[in-house]
Amino acid sequence: MNYTLKTPILYLLLFVSTLFSFQQLVSQNYTLSKSSVLSVKGTSSLHDWELNAEEQSGNLNVSNSEEFSINKLDFSVKAESLKSGKSAMDKKTFKALNTDKHKKITFLMSSVSQLEKISESHFKATVKGKLTISGTTKSVSLSFNLKIDGDKIYLNGEKSLKMTDYGVEPPKALLGTIKTGDEIKIIFKSVFNK
Repeated sequence: MNYTLKTPILYLLLFVSTLFSFQQLVSQNYTLSKSSVLSVKGTSSLHDWELNAEEQSGNLNVSNSEEFSINKLDFSVKAESLKSGKSAMDKKTFKALNTDKHKKITFLMSSVSQLEKISESHFKATVKGKLTISGTTKSVSLSFNLKIDGDKIYLNGEKSLKMTDYGVEPPKALLGTIKTGDEIKIIFKSVFNK
């Protein structure tokens, strides 16, 4: 009687451990590499401008068993690491972003709305998620190309936004004679390592 009770439990434990091992095999975690590039481009009444993120972090989890899927994607940028190479402009940017209170710009994926397979290692994706800038969070769609290359995954894309949608007043200079355009474009070339 003892033997008959132990056998189903043994099979159940074996099944659960096999299932868990299989899940670990097909689900892979990746971390954002320091070689990743994120830039913010905009316009002003004088000239176009660009900021580059010097400090960012992120995580990506994908499954690649029968079908490729994106399970998790998040990233954050240290707001005061956005640099233009001109200290006066950087100070105005930090003031506009209120970096004393809001240290990071973050994105957290909530769902995948489109995933198109181009080839065995190349996909086009659109994901939905929450983007937080200067303490204001909005739902956004983010489209990008995804390429798998060995232990690396590359995400390339861009997103246009309006600063005022996030409560950020476009910076001004020289007593308001130089005005920054409200629309900005975020361009990312992200590298995730296993």
